[in-house]
Amino acid sequence: MVASLPVPRGLGRLDQEEQLFVGSVSPLAARRGTKRATIAVAHNLLVIAYYILRDGTCYRDLGPDYFDRLNPEGLRRRLTKRLEGLGFKVTLEPLAQVA
Repeated sequence: MVASLPVPRGLGRLDQEEQLFVGSVSPLAARRGTKRATIAVAHNLLVIAYYILRDGTCYRDLGPDYFDRLNPEGLRRRLTKRLEGLGFKVTLEPLAQVA
């Protein structure tokens, strides 16, 4: 059984500049709803806080392109399929390495 947690009323009304995880909330809220997105982001914050306290380190943001850098081949494939879905014929050629 899942316990019911109170969600602060003003949390969903913050300006985008004031929200730390704004990039995570918007797409998640579109799929799952605002309340679930808020709880998911709160969970992420608790996990981050746990590892900061456990390891005694400072928070280091991985950046918005972390997963793209982690799997560049998957990014290439996904973007190619997206362009093909929009009706484009896609041919990719690697750029010459700049030395």
